[in-house]
Amino acid sequence: MHDNQPQPPRRSSITRVVLARLILALALGLAVASGLIRAGFLDIPNRFNPFTPLRVADDVSWLTRWKLSRLEGNRGQCLAVLDGSPVAHRAVPDRASEDGCGLSNAVEVSRSSVGLSGSFTATCPLTVAWALFERHVLLPAARDHLGQEVVRVVHFGTYACRNINHRAGGRRSEHATANAIDIAGFVLADGRQITVRSYWSGGDERREAFLRALRDGACRFFDVVLSPDYNEAHHDHFHFDMGSYRACR
Repeated sequence: MHDNQPQPPRRSSITRVVLARLILALALGLAVASGLIRAGFLDIPNRFNPFTPLRVADDVSWLTRWKLSRLEGNRGQCLAVLDGSPVAHRAVPDRASEDGCGLSNAVEVSRSSVGLSGSFTATCPLTVAWALFERHVLLPAARDHLGQEVVRVVHFGTYACRNINHRAGGRRSEHATANAIDIAGFVLADGRQITVRSYWSGGDERREAFLRALRDGACRFFDVVLSPDYNEAHHDHFHFDMGSYRACR
């Protein structure tokens, strides 16, 4: 005789139903929490609030990069972030793209909380990323590893209408839209200079540790960070950009 009684549902089916209900409950919970935060009924610190604007002075959290990425499509908010930072800047007119080179949502920077070897023009999001790097990585690393303040940054510039690694063909560099900056070295309060060329692997452990801390810390804010470990073309500088790729080398 055949057993015609209904079979119990399989365990995998039950698991899928439970997971679906948990995901739905989580989504509803997040939606309710988001509404309460937006309405001001839940008071949480700015660095943990996804709806408050980015502030360079705030402690870094898992939301920092997300807030930074939102500035790429919001010129007004990006400039407002810079207005609340130590970066001395002025907005520059857009320059129509020609052969993959041009300017959009860019500012001219004359100095920040440290001096610069020269003013530069960069996209606003790149400049905000630099301000975050300077406050949360560069200055603390100099104190921790060298017991000094950084008073000046030496750079190789930002805008250059060229391809990657100056090749005759290939893809345009992020420098072609002022979305990258190359950093060569740093001047300390006592006048000493720490250059990437001389101290990346120059036998001075404290200076090497300082430079490596900068490379690693920069990856928290910039999309692409390249050091002498990447290739010979970067033997004397760091490359930081806010392009469409992710790399930390």
